[in-house]
Amino acid sequence: MKKTVITALLMSMVAASLYGQRVKGSDTVIPLSQKEAEGYMKENPSARLTITGGGSGVGFSALLEGTTDIAQASRRIKFSERQKMQEKGINPKEVVIAYDALAVVVNPANKVSKLTREQLEGIFTGKIKNWKEVGGDDMKIIPYSRETSSGTYEFFKEVVMKNKNYMNGIMSMSATGVIIQSVTQTKGAIGYVGMAYLNKDVKAVSVSFDGGKKFIAPSVKNAKNSAYPIVRPLYYYYDAKIERQVKPFVDYVLSPKGQAIVDKVGFISIK
Repeated sequence: MKKTVITALLMSMVAASLYGQRVKGSDTVIPLSQKEAEGYMKENPSARLTITGGGSGVGFSALLEGTTDIAQASRRIKFSERQKMQEKGINPKEVVIAYDALAVVVNPANKVSKLTREQLEGIFTGKIKNWKEVGGDDMKIIPYSRETSSGTYEFFKEVVMKNKNYMNGIMSMSATGVIIQSVTQTKGAIGYVGMAYLNKDVKAVSVSFDGGKKFIAPSVKNAKNSAYPIVRPLYYYYDAKIERQVKPFVDYVLSPKGQAIVDKVGFISIK
């Protein structure tokens, strides 16, 4: 019996050394976690970190199932998710690692460069169907959304759409990169992405949350001075029982060096 216990313990230690720490969840957070992991492993050559996506909801499910050490999320954990974890003896600890400005993007050929919150709500609920209704060409609007497991999907619905339902049949994309690709290839498209995903192939529009009096473009500067209205925290969650195991990496992310990476990647540092 004693030999069996020792063997099981050794196998567990070998597995830990092989797989290292796993970070899973929000696609928005992937670019940041990857760069943080690169910096951390460079300073700690024996450390191994695996970063995967799937959405915030997927990350929380993985934490519940024990298939990740850290759940990365672009929304806070739901009461129901926390409850399920506590029923399994998991005490999820929350850490804010950065902030993100959510950008609304259109095809560069689209002449529309600014939209009000009300217009965005109309577009994504399906009430506004043609770009000419918002100052653009006579062209059908094709909205792209993240899928329901995404924290970005829920944040956009809550803050921009004031909890109205998305239109029936909206194009739901499995990853942020797919939204970028779809908007790039479709002249009438519109979508929303974390600011770190912006590139020359899409155009970010300025938005107004005061009925069109002032339109603000998504940028780190505008997010930091609170001028841009669509900003949210980004999180890591882990079981308090394994804090000693994950804390060195989390502390690195929160350190001045880690927060410098936050700014470099295109997110907003917390310090």
